[in-house]
Amino acid sequence: MQTDNLKQLLESVRSGETSPDDALVRLRDLPYENLGFAQLDHHRALRNGFPEVIYCTGKTTAQILTIAERLAERSHKVLATRVTPEVAAALLSHVPQAVYHDVARIVVVPGVQAPDEQSLRGEVLVVSAGTADIPVAEEAAVTAEEMGSPVGRLYDVGVAGIHRLLDQRARLFDASVLVVVAGMEGALASVVGGLVSRPVLAVPTSVGYGASFQGLAALLAMLNTCASGVSVFNIDNGFGAGYMAHLINTV
Repeated sequence: MQTDNLKQLLESVRSGETSPDDALVRLRDLPYENLGFAQLDHHRALRNGFPEVIYCTGKTTAQILTIAERLAERSHKVLATRVTPEVAAALLSHVPQAVYHDVARIVVVPGVQAPDEQSLRGEVLVVSAGTADIPVAEEAAVTAEEMGSPVGRLYDVGVAGIHRLLDQRARLFDASVLVVVAGMEGALASVVGGLVSRPVLAVPTSVGYGASFQGLAALLAMLNTCASGVSVFNIDNGFGAGYMAHLINTV
């Protein structure tokens, strides 16, 4: 249930169009739905501002299709993350209006309700150190966009050629919140954090050679940053950073 839907229901009770008992039945029917293999949280948008998101890894295609269909019936849109091409093809066949962001590995399924209106502070800027970091960066960018934030992208500006980043200082300074995605030694987050006066959400990626330990080196470097205002997400968690970036960007 969206905030606007709840307001309409309460206004309907106040005006006498809906009885308190009928409103109670509608509210009781909405919080969650037990599918046996999943319990869907239909009040997630009411509590957190955005509907429940489907994390596809570990779920069967049939489970994903059922969850997406049931969530879409009561939400303004549904996001499915970590979607393989095979699952994406099944979703698009099942819901032709769905959109597949292949680099981000996200499918967006349209729902039936209008989204709540939002007031935003400005632009979320997603910055990647290298081209190999773009899949995680795109997961963050698409997530923030689909939640309602305007998103800018600044890719392949890592510290190995730091002039590429410094050439874009105006964009860094204008952003409301920045998501910085980097593998290898993860130094880019500290550099950006030392330049801007806005929140920096750092995402280490599993990109790198052996001693990067699948992103652990970048994670530890970001956690040990000497720059203020840098918060660190888990390895490859572009979704979490994009979600948080939108929440910070919301007035």
